[in-house]
Amino acid sequence: MVGIFIFHLIFGLVIFNVLLGIVAYLILLERKTAAWIQDRIGPNRVGPKGLMQPLADGVKFILKEEFMPANADRWLFYLAPIVIITPALCGFAVIPWGGVLAAGTRLPGWLPWIGGWAFPHNVPVMLANPQVGVLVVIAIAGLSIYGVVLAGWASGSKYSFLGGMRAAAQMISYEIPLILSLLSVAVVAGTMRLGTITQDQVGYFSTVFVLPQWNIFIQPLAFILFVTCIFAEANRTPFDLAECESELVGGYHTEYSSMKFAMFFLAEYSAMITGSAVAVALFLGGWHLPWLDKLFYGGPQPLATGWAGMFLKLVVFGAKVVLFLFFYMWVRWTLPRFRFDQLMNLAWRSLIPLSLGTFLMAGIFVYLRQQGIIEHRGWLLLGNILLVLGALVVGRWLPGTPTNRRVPVPGSRYNKWPAINSTGSM
Repeated sequence: MVGIFIFHLIFGLVIFNVLLGIVAYLILLERKTAAWIQDRIGPNRVGPKGLMQPLADGVKFILKEEFMPANADRWLFYLAPIVIITPALCGFAVIPWGGVLAAGTRLPGWLPWIGGWAFPHNVPVMLANPQVGVLVVIAIAGLSIYGVVLAGWASGSKYSFLGGMRAAAQMISYEIPLILSLLSVAVVAGTMRLGTITQDQVGYFSTVFVLPQWNIFIQPLAFILFVTCIFAEANRTPFDLAECESELVGGYHTEYSSMKFAMFFLAEYSAMITGSAVAVALFLGGWHLPWLDKLFYGGPQPLATGWAGMFLKLVVFGAKVVLFLFFYMWVRWTLPRFRFDQLMNLAWRSLIPLSLGTFLMAGIFVYLRQQGIIEHRGWLLLGNILLVLGALVVGRWLPGTPTNRRVPVPGSRYNKWPAINSTGSM
């Protein structure tokens, strides 16, 4: 047991510090991505190819003046950045990063006191493997709203307060379809352990149609709903109404400076990594690499579930997370933001009904599978397609929101009123 504790302690410290470093360079990657999309060069002055820019930004934040508004609630003002960053960093604990180390796998001999010690049983390569891992993810995601509301309230600024209220309404609204999309996956898998759900995606639909049985192919609608909701939960464009510069200066973190402001950025990018990792684990097969199963499962046991297999799976999982993070950035720099009424209508009129339908479809599939009526998961894919088609048909008959009307303006080409000249005559 001591060896397992030491392994988890070392693994946790490595993952935590690596992720903190990745967050710093994610900002540089986003600036480079924005420059590539906008046909610019991007940061290239600090260090070779601008690679030292994150260090310069960190020094800049440390040296900036620490400022607090006169009307701010002192204790809540200091507490808000801590409250918002803690849940973002806790979500890493339940992510299945690298499969399982098999019983009998020995720790490296260079470790003091425990070198050469063998694991007495299979050890998941994750910090925690609770039976309700999906619920842990949901609970952690729900905690981040408190930091946003505290920041908006404690700043004593109308811009911060409006940003906090917007964020509260947005995050509460989008948590409902987020939860239902996650539960749809858990119901079909028959478990809430993230590691077991990832393992359940290893395989293919059939020997002829060699498509991996990842949940993105089995429940594509749940994946689309989940991705939309994690964008909204992270306050990323096009859902950044809580901090849009054109309306609210900076939203709920308008009055923050120095390292407190940096902590909000750290929380945002940590939430992006957590959301990407959950999406990879639940929908994109986790560490499974299609058509190379022999490398992980058909080969020798030390390669499949030993240290070599663990590192290979970590690389595969990390590569998928990086690709998903690039998708985050690509969306931000290509799509404009919604209006706030459009944002709320999207959640309550579209995403929540669709997520309820997805959850109901998953329950029906599990019931029919237990009764022996259907077995293949392709039926669930067909159900998702029929659900989308039904929503499109029914949506045409539902009352819609009023559209913008053209206001008559004298002299405009959009109306028939003649222009009025400088003398006042027609």
